[in-house]
Amino acid sequence: MHFLRRFFEVDFHFLSNVAVRLELFLHPFSHSFFRRKDVNRKPEIVSSTAVMYTNAMERKPEWLRKRYAPSEASDETEGILAQLGLNTVCREANCPNYSECFSKRTATFMILGIHCTRNCRFCNVTHALPQAVDPDEPKRVGEAVSRLDLQYVVITSVTRDDLPDGGSGHFAAVIKAIRSSSPGTAIEVLIPDFQGSESALKTVADAGPDVISHNMETVKDLYAAVRPEAGYERSLSVIRNIRQLSKSIKSKSGVMVGVGETKEQVLALMDDLRAADCQFLTIGQYLAPSGQHHPVIEYITPETFDAYAESAYSKGFDFVASAPFVRSSYNAGEALGR
Repeated sequence: MHFLRRFFEVDFHFLSNVAVRLELFLHPFSHSFFRRKDVNRKPEIVSSTAVMYTNAMERKPEWLRKRYAPSEASDETEGILAQLGLNTVCREANCPNYSECFSKRTATFMILGIHCTRNCRFCNVTHALPQAVDPDEPKRVGEAVSRLDLQYVVITSVTRDDLPDGGSGHFAAVIKAIRSSSPGTAIEVLIPDFQGSESALKTVADAGPDVISHNMETVKDLYAAVRPEAGYERSLSVIRNIRQLSKSIKSKSGVMVGVGETKEQVLALMDDLRAADCQFLTIGQYLAPSGQHHPVIEYITPETFDAYAESAYSKGFDFVASAPFVRSSYNAGEALGR
């Protein structure tokens, strides 16, 4: 059954992306992107029509084809999560890496339910009336981390604008439960913006996670189209306040590319993040969950991702993960050597 489910998920993604690319083919416009002119030169910016417009019905480029193989470890991971009644962003966001991560007995836990109070144009998480907060969830997450013997764990959540503290107290309870069950496990929390509440952020920071991450997701000029219920400056302030609250906590953010941004806008975003004292950065290819989501504007080449990583390191980031399948929590432990 797991194999059949993965097969149909992959097929669905292919068909939905063909539809998106057909729509874009009918209304093409030019973008800039990196490519190598020869093997001895560094990537440079060139003016070009995006890769995806060369043939509206072509499949994803080779570097974006990923095989899903069932494994006993993956089934065991899913079994533990099911037994404990826990959710993962891997499943809810339909992450392309979930099979690989489950096979390694890792997962990014999603707390506070599966219904988000916001409706971002890029996200596959369900927008609906939020569910009641489960007071027993922190204990079950702690048990799962222990049973999976995780050395590094990522905890994220839906956005809960309906809660007075945005769910920060629940984040803190989960952190404390993991510290109790697995004191040697490094903890990263990927948090919403808490509507800019510094007190909510302080609640999370005071619980003592190793890393606090808040994703910028896209460049400033695309917020209205991609994250209409969020704010660029507000998200930057979250990153800035992390380090002001605690210098012992690492700050992190994630960006998706291929949504219509330019190279200059990505580099400007990097500058803004560094000015906010962001230390870790992830950059990955946006893949539209369906034809109803924001369309993929461009498939970014691996060489471009390499160039972005080089630029980010030159700007002072301590750790950068930049590649087509990179997601904010994918192999996240590498930043701390886990």
